[in-house]
Amino acid sequence: MHHGVLVAIGAGGIGQAVARRVGTGRPVLLADEDGESLLAAGTRLERAGYQVSAQKVDVSSPASVAALARRAAGLGPVTHVVHTAGLSPAQADVSAILAVDLLGVALVVEEFGQVVADGGAGVVIAGSAGHFFDRPLSAEERRQRRRIPARELPSLPVLREKNFASPGQAYGFAEYAGRLRVQEAARSLGERGARINTISLGVIATPTGQAELAGPHGAAMRAALGTAPVPRLGTPEDIAAAAEFLLGATAGFITGTDLLVDGGCTAVLTDLPPAPR
Repeated sequence: MHHGVLVAIGAGGIGQAVARRVGTGRPVLLADEDGESLLAAGTRLERAGYQVSAQKVDVSSPASVAALARRAAGLGPVTHVVHTAGLSPAQADVSAILAVDLLGVALVVEEFGQVVADGGAGVVIAGSAGHFFDRPLSAEERRQRRRIPARELPSLPVLREKNFASPGQAYGFAEYAGRLRVQEAARSLGERGARINTISLGVIATPTGQAELAGPHGAAMRAALGTAPVPRLGTPEDIAAAAEFLLGATAGFITGTDLLVDGGCTAVLTDLPPAPR
């Protein structure tokens, strides 16, 4: 007898930290596009005593995400879903960021919204850069981001690559649009007795975060960290603790909202560079 399946999409530092914190006593389905990273992460968790299954997934592929959702449902009631997979501006171009950070979130929310169990909960890990997206959207544009079927998102004119001057701009837009998607999904999941929220990250001490600090925006990011109320890098465990709360029964009245876990950077800055996952 177990307490429902945990699905952790993204086998990096945050995905593993969530699995360690939330996965005790339940089947854990770990998913990632990188087969080597997936194998290594799954092995570490198994050696630590967790019951782990693994499946490769391309979050930008409708068929791949649908297959992952079916696999999860086959393991038992899907009660916990955490989506951590994403690309930062230092890792990818505009096209890849839109495919993974925008379309990928929409596909995961849509597919797992069809299999999540009554009483279940989901968390989508986003970047705090979405809070600095400053181009006003019309009511119709917001409606499209929220409600258009995920597979149709790439057809929207506003999502053409030429509309984004840089990967950083695409990243901020994708993180903002992902929050809109989660807000809308809270309605349909509520009909199933389930909840969903986002966590917006600051700069986290993962390989991706370190790469961003070493990149062209590194100096500005370090300056932002120095002025933050909590002047340090975040850790995967910081995010896992927040995810545990949002997934748990004590957060039963919280859905469709965003929790900033960024050391207070967003509260005091208006020009924070895009934050990595």
